[in-house]
Amino acid sequence: MAFLDEFMQAYGGQASRDLSAGLGLKKAAAAQIIPAVVPMILGGLKRQMETQGGAARIDHILNKYGSDSVLDDIAGAIGNRAGQAADAQLGGLLGSSGLQATDMIARRFKLDPGVAAKIIPALAPLILGALSRKKNTSADGLGGIAALLDRDGDGSILDDVAGMLFQGSASPSSGGGLGKLLGGLFGGRR
Repeated sequence: MAFLDEFMQAYGGQASRDLSAGLGLKKAAAAQIIPAVVPMILGGLKRQMETQGGAARIDHILNKYGSDSVLDDIAGAIGNRAGQAADAQLGGLLGSSGLQATDMIARRFKLDPGVAAKIIPALAPLILGALSRKKNTSADGLGGIAALLDRDGDGSILDDVAGMLFQGSASPSSGGGLGKLLGGLFGGRR
């Protein structure tokens, strides 16, 4: 089962409700936003792994920012982030792609830009926490997380993320905004 599916099955319902309550979103919109944010975080981790020190870099990020204890109080974690200043770039994890994603989310769901800017930072601790929990409970540990970031082993996560996001819809090569964003996030051609 893909990480996105695992995350949505285990935490998606509660995260959607709490994101909706914490940021004043419609529940249906929150449920659609989460599956788009998960691959963005995975892509940022993939880029960090490729450019900043391999699996050791992922281990550092998960140890520093990925406490799985946030999964025990999803409402508190989202509420805490909703009250803080937004950093859609997540430091250097997403860079300018986080800002582009925030703009796209605001336009697609007709959200106030200030509210949209809080979505990725509110969800990131949950996603990193779920990855940490997976790392800590998996027989493969960190190696399993590194393999997860490139599911088909071809050295590129762009096709993996595109497959997650575009199942049953238009191809990512159709030139849509999300395909271009993902290409920029993962270093692919635009």
